[in-house]
Parts: sequence; C-alpha cells; structure tokens
Amino acid sequence: MTVVPETRHAPTPDAPTVVSVARGGTSTHPVELRTGTFLAPCAMRRPGRAQRVALTGVRASLCAGDEVELRVDVGPGAELELTDPNGTLAYNARGGRAAWRARLTLAEGARMTWHEPSFVVADGADVLREIDVVLAPGAELLWWETLVLGRAGERGGALRSLTRVERDGAELLVEDLDLRDSAERELPGITGRARVLGQVGLFGRVPADPRGPDRLDLAGPGTLWRAAARRTYLVDTELGPVWRAWGGHG
Repeated sequence: MTVVPETRHAPTPDAPTVVSVARGGTSTHPVELRTGTFLAPCAMRRPGRAQRVALTGVRASLCAGDEVELRVDVGPGAELELTDPNGTLAYNARGGRAAWRARLTLAEGARMTWHEPSFVVADGADVLREIDVVLAPGAELLWWETLVLGRAGERGGALRSLTRVERDGAELLVEDLDLRDSAERELPGITGRARVLGQVGLFGRVPADPRGPDRLDLAGPGTLWRAAARRTYLVDTELGPVWRAWGGHG
C-alpha cells in the first residue's frame, strides 16, 4: 500500500471588496464594483448626481481569523453615497482574532457620504478595526459610525479602533480607541455605563450648525459630533439631526 503524504496549502488571503466611481458629465457612475470574500457592493438608483452603493453580506462575519477589507476610490468631482444596511457583528472568537479594515481615497473635489450602522462586538470577540481616509484638496467626507459593545445583556468583547484621516498630505485626525479591557473602559471618563458609542464626522469642511457640547472642531477643516448611551436608539436620536444638517440623507 502506498501512503500519499498530506499536502498542506497556505491559507488563501481574504479578497477585498472594491468600490470605485468616477464622474461622467453631470453624474457619477461605477468604474469597478468588486465582490470580496465578505461584502458585495450593489449599485442602487437614486435621483440626483450621486452614485449610491449598498454593501451586502456574502457570508457570516466577523469570526476568528476573518480579515474584512474594503477599498473605496472616488474620482475627481464624483459623488458617492455608501451604505451598509445590515451592519457588522463580531462573534465570539474563542481565543482568536478578527480584523475589519477600510481605506477611502477621495480625489480633488470628490464628495462621499458613508452611513455605517451598528458595528457590534459580542462577548468573546477580539477585533482590530482600522479606517484610513485620504482626502485631496476640495474633497469632503461625511461619515456616521456606531460602535456597540455587546449584544443585549452582554458587556462586549475586545475592540481596538484606529482612525486616520489625511487631507492634502497633512494629518487631520489620528485616533487610537483602545477598548480591549472591559473593566478599564467602564471607568468614568472613558465609556462609563455606556455601551453604544456613535459619531458623525465631517472632514474637508467646517459646518456652521448645529452647535453643542458634543461637537468637536478639529485643527483643520473638519468636525466631529459624538454621542454615548446604553441604547442604540438614544445615540441615533442625537446624531440623526446632525447627520441631516451636515448633508446626509435618510
């Protein structure tokens, strides 16, 4: 009997999801919508000059070992509305880790809105989340994100969220939000009793209104409005009017 040795193959890297749009005439159209391992971009019709793209799930994620990657390119003068109707749930990794990364590149005069619903980190999850944004002169990004520590009745797993926004070669925002230690993050001045952290960020322009104690104007052209609460709907109630006032739809 001949024994055939087992052949071990290196794991295949998770394929990125790619969204690329360009301006043609008075409207924006897709250049490339490439389905990745975890997300599929779908073009949607909407009146106006902007191209709307929805991200739909291909398979369950985030599980241990998953590495989700999203690449977005908005050409000169183009307008993109990106939405994720389903949000993200990071499952119990049982000792493993997962990563969720997005890189956004906006060319000169480009406009983009990105409504990112709940990013939920369940008990036992361990997630690295990285958002990198590069803005050319005259480009503008309006972004709404919501981080949720745990499902109902949970304290939530480990999350480290890194955000970098660069405009015209200079850093506009660099933030390292380390929420991996559940006991430490619940101290006063960090998250306290809140388990939902949301923010609307406008990069490339400083809006006139609204104003309030939760608004943070950056050193360059950009503004953040942040909210924290124990329930998602409370955060949405505060951020919704800000999102609409700064140009968001829905």
